[in-house]
Amino acid sequence: MDFTQLRAFITIAREGNLTRAAQRLNLTQPAVSLQLKSLQTTLDVKLFIRTPGGMQLTDDGKKLLPYAERIMEGVAEFHQGVRAMQSTVAGPLSIGTILDAEFTRLGAFLKRLVENYPQLSTELRQGMSGNVLDQVKSGALDVGFYLGIPPKEFHHQVLTTFTYNVVAPQGWKARVAGKDWDALAELPWIWAPPESAHHRLLSKKFSAHKTLPEKVALVDQESSMLDLVKSGVGLSLARESIALHEAHVHGLVIADAVSLSTELSFIALQSRKNEPAIHAAFGLLKALWSH
Repeated sequence: MDFTQLRAFITIAREGNLTRAAQRLNLTQPAVSLQLKSLQTTLDVKLFIRTPGGMQLTDDGKKLLPYAERIMEGVAEFHQGVRAMQSTVAGPLSIGTILDAEFTRLGAFLKRLVENYPQLSTELRQGMSGNVLDQVKSGALDVGFYLGIPPKEFHHQVLTTFTYNVVAPQGWKARVAGKDWDALAELPWIWAPPESAHHRLLSKKFSAHKTLPEKVALVDQESSMLDLVKSGVGLSLARESIALHEAHVHGLVIADAVSLSTELSFIALQSRKNEPAIHAAFGLLKALWSH
């Protein structure tokens, strides 16, 4: 069995006709028939039945087709990776960063970039999730971190999924314990600009509940939001790990009946995903987060 035989198997299955499959493969019909025969002999499995209407998959053929397709997709991805490695990875790479460097593993990521691609120079720009998305779209940034799943025009890689908790000032347990989103909307909220993931997540949730929260402050930094919560101003979102730490150290209260989940993604434009520097960045970050 070789890849040309698998490619012939897949093409015949898709076309349902030997002649059309041969045309797609730029081969003669006898050559395609021979490849199919060799594959069936190697596997000791009959993959097709000849019918007046063309080539029909057997039950075994139907079961094996998805495996063959995944193999060929993997081969294509492998060759794409080789081509990327053979290209010189050099020049600038601008990266949009969000949240704190420890959470995004930014330090380890940059260390691997420097070690593996010494001719690559990186530029970091810290911002909110929505700003990073807009700048990657406009070309002002090459790649960036983003909270959530971006639109289809973006190539993305989900690094992790995490939870946001609603945190309240010390002494507010009676006001938030067991409360749902409708009840929490009646309390004062520290809000975030539209570019923030906080804004997107909360707006979507409250919209689903057809309610509007009471907004008492607009803040664009998570650290400032937490400071206002500690000062007794109102509610805010905090990543679960931070919420638990603040509850333990500063007595903040976690609303125990609600939470929000989202993804930490790494993004680039679909049209640019195979550029050497961008391809290299995705590969290193995937390896970093897989451990």
